[in-house]
Amino acid sequence: MVPALWALKKRFQELDALEDTYSVTLHKEENNMLLVNIDYIPGKEFEVLGMAKGTVVQSKNFGKDFMAGMKTLVGGEITGYTEMLNEARQIAVKRMVDEAEGMGADAVVNIRYGSSAVMQGAAEVIAYGTAVRFK
Repeated sequence: MVPALWALKKRFQELDALEDTYSVTLHKEENNMLLVNIDYIPGKEFEVLGMAKGTVVQSKNFGKDFMAGMKTLVGGEITGYTEMLNEARQIAVKRMVDEAEGMGADAVVNIRYGSSAVMQGAAEVIAYGTAVRFK
């Protein structure tokens, strides 16, 4: 029982750190980096630096996973999983932006998302695109 409580305490610390990190810096850094899902930027010439990507595997806690199972009995949106995937997308985009900034990029073009189930209650989300620098 003690190891389970220790793991739970660690997870809460991770969640607090993620919330502080990504809720504050995600919006600030996205303002500096142009992110588009088309393969060009009208009126801009740029050089291609390479692919930038960000990935995360996210899961819900047992309580929310149990409640999601109950929701399948009556139907409707499973908001716990919607929130989980939205958070995972934000983290993946933040990591993609960080990688693009590391390459010296001004923008990421042709952005795409992918997701897959890793196990029951956990999903991988990847954001990727082409990092470019304006000429």
